[in-house]
Amino acid sequence: MKTIKSNLIVLGTVGLLFLGACGKGDEKSDANSSLTSFPVASKPASSAPSAAPVAADKTGHPNASKGGQVVESGAYHLEFLAEKEATGTHLDFYLQKGDKHEPVPNAKVTAQVQLPNGKQQNLALKYDPDGKHYTVLFPGQEAGSYAVKMNADINGEKVDGRFTFKQ
Repeated sequence: MKTIKSNLIVLGTVGLLFLGACGKGDEKSDANSSLTSFPVASKPASSAPSAAPVAADKTGHPNASKGGQVVESGAYHLEFLAEKEATGTHLDFYLQKGDKHEPVPNAKVTAQVQLPNGKQQNLALKYDPDGKHYTVLFPGQEAGSYAVKMNADINGEKVDGRFTFKQ
């Protein structure tokens, strides 16, 4: 009888853990809240982008990932990559729309970067038509974890995503 109770407790605990993990849904962001209060993308950035597209994910969107952190925000697919360079960190931001993940070249994109010491820095990203993404060189060299809020204004429609990278 004691073994059955122990097994039920373990089974119940595992079940609750699965429910907690599955219960995390997409959260809408509020442009007026602080940088660290939002969830960040769950996939860590990779320094070597994936060359081949992968099959569609559970949302039904084709997953043509560049190997970075991905956030789905409404009709938009946001992907962030950070690559350390000698003069700073190169930040790439892919802003795509629809099920086919078509690039959005006409947005005003800014990055709000929180440094490891808590200070914030704002950066304006430029669109690279050859790479079909937005880019900027972040000059920070301080070792540690950086929180990044990418803000996109697409003809008055606000879209943002939360990401992190380490130096």
